[in-house]
Amino acid sequence: MAEPLVDPGPWRPAGRARAGTPRGRAVGLRLAARRVGGPALLGLLVLGAIAVPALAGDTSVRYDEVRLPPSPAHPFGTDTGGRDLFAQSFAGLRVSLLVAALCAVVSAVLGALVGAVAGSLGGWTDRLLMRLVDTVNAVPHLLLGIVIVALYRGSLVAVILSIAATHWTTVARIVRTEVLSLRRRPHVDAAIAGGSSRWRVLHRHLLPAIVPQAALSAVLLVPHAVWHETALSFLGLGLPPHLASIGTLLGDGREAVLLGAWWMVLFPSLLLVLTTLAVSGVAATWRDRVLPRRRSEWAL
Repeated sequence: MAEPLVDPGPWRPAGRARAGTPRGRAVGLRLAARRVGGPALLGLLVLGAIAVPALAGDTSVRYDEVRLPPSPAHPFGTDTGGRDLFAQSFAGLRVSLLVAALCAVVSAVLGALVGAVAGSLGGWTDRLLMRLVDTVNAVPHLLLGIVIVALYRGSLVAVILSIAATHWTTVARIVRTEVLSLRRRPHVDAAIAGGSSRWRVLHRHLLPAIVPQAALSAVLLVPHAVWHETALSFLGLGLPPHLASIGTLLGDGREAVLLGAWWMVLFPSLLLVLTTLAVSGVAATWRDRVLPRRRSEWAL
């Protein structure tokens, strides 16, 4: 005998968690933690990078306190020069964040301009610019950065340009895709049919629409720029030794670890990882606001 049919209830997407259920509450807590935790952590790190070096006492070299382990007087221990590693780490974080922010802005502006021009003009201009993007992507970014920095060793401008010159391609592709999508919108077709020039369409209709995407891409580039600068400074090709950054601190602690000074690598590395997680959390929260449709991915 056939079993009676049972009404399955209203249809819902298979992967979406319903509000009020244990899974729905877990998803809500995860989203809330990401929206609050990332900005809060980044705010604390930025505040520490500004306040700790300003409030630090004597930061001169003291050879009687070389490589002291963590203690109440020196929470992060001391470095090879006897300086407090807590103050040095946050001073290095301030420099790394400043360099990364400048690199991200330059990369975002350059990539947005290339992507907007390629997407709005199309034709041979689009093909030429995209082949340029493919050429830059074909070269290992770290190798290209080493070549640029090696020519001007110790130059802050060279470090910024080397990182920006290898990270603008992602922004260019994103902006070009967005412009190609916007070109098919009715209001853009109406502007072109009304006799608007390409520059007017790009300036009045396309650029304002791609600014959120370009800004989000700049935020997402900050962690990459921090790690890139850290790698260059760790190899001795980045910032000059007297300008403390996360990379130079890790470079100084590379040999000290063999002598048992593990704290010289642990704490700067921890700040580097926390900064990456904080910026990624802020970018994810911003992405949810710019692209609300991406929120559904968290419910799958």
